[in-house]
Amino acid sequence: MEILSFIRSNDVDIVLLDIALPDTNGIELCKEIKKISPDTSVIMFSNRSERSVIIQCIQNGASGYLLKNTSIEELTECLKGVLSGNIVFCNETKQIISRPSNNELVLPRLTKREKQILKLVAQGKTSTVIADELFLSPLTVDTHRKNLLQKFQAKNSTELITMAFQQNMIQE
Repeated sequence: MEILSFIRSNDVDIVLLDIALPDTNGIELCKEIKKISPDTSVIMFSNRSERSVIIQCIQNGASGYLLKNTSIEELTECLKGVLSGNIVFCNETKQIISRPSNNELVLPRLTKREKQILKLVAQGKTSTVIADELFLSPLTVDTHRKNLLQKFQAKNSTELITMAFQQNMIQE
């Protein structure tokens, strides 16, 4: 596939990727792009507004999800956000993912410190940066991060942030 060859031989910061492509599945292509170039941010750009599709994209490495009716202003803000290391959603997507489905988990109970750290993780900050901001050791921050992953039953930080957004525990 031509895009994969291009990404292998060039530094690419952001890829805007549709789900419905003529010759492949955009979600699978996102996963391939992230394998080849983990630092490339992939923003899914689609007409599909099903919550399950949005979640699947994020779980497969996407750094954001925008609907095709997103305004230029909102697109620009999302591009800036993803370049800052954040996971981004257009306003309509935020509304979709914030509506819990019938089979959502019960909200985990978080300590005040865990809530602070969750918010900073969602902003794309590293354990070292969080530790500096909160006057903690990086090891303490890592322990809180592990506890958050456990409480949310998340496999990684991306899934943790997605679940926290879904459950309205963090806002942008």
